[in-house]
Amino acid sequence: MGFKYRINSDEEIYFLTMTVVDWVDVFTRPDYSLIMIESFKYCQAQKGLELYAYCIMSNHVHLIASARDEHSLSDILRDLKKFTSKKIVKAIEEGNESRKEWLLNRFEFRGRINPKIKDYQFWQEGNHPVALLSIDFTKQKLDYIHENPVKAMIVSKAEDYVFSSARNYAGEQGILEVSLLF
Repeated sequence: MGFKYRINSDEEIYFLTMTVVDWVDVFTRPDYSLIMIESFKYCQAQKGLELYAYCIMSNHVHLIASARDEHSLSDILRDLKKFTSKKIVKAIEEGNESRKEWLLNRFEFRGRINPKIKDYQFWQEGNHPVALLSIDFTKQKLDYIHENPVKAMIVSKAEDYVFSSARNYAGEQGILEVSLLF
């Protein structure tokens, strides 16, 4: 039996990864990334999400996050994934998406083979949470998140990537406010 990653404490800060099923490149469209940004903002304001860092890549999202007050990080992430999956699928259905049929077929297929899903499955199950228990490990994960677009050759400098908190850490205005770790 393999090791199951889980959030064990809402008082810890976690490195998390949310992955689109089959690693489908959905977030190549800015509109879908903006849905993620708006959802993060809502969860920060209404659900107790404390967001320290993030990066939205083409097929996955990295976060460093925790829950504020009496909120549960597991519950926040569950609600975030449920809402964004519905909202993005709806945007694909109603928008001018050239890959509409292929994307919807892919999500529908994944939903059919998962007994927990009613219609479409957008996100893979789990968030692969890793507690950040030391400063060095936290810095390593923060650098990893921000260097993702550089390693993918999308930008040459991390702070040039719009859908990331690298701008915030470079002293610039990011598209989304975060609580700086360092």
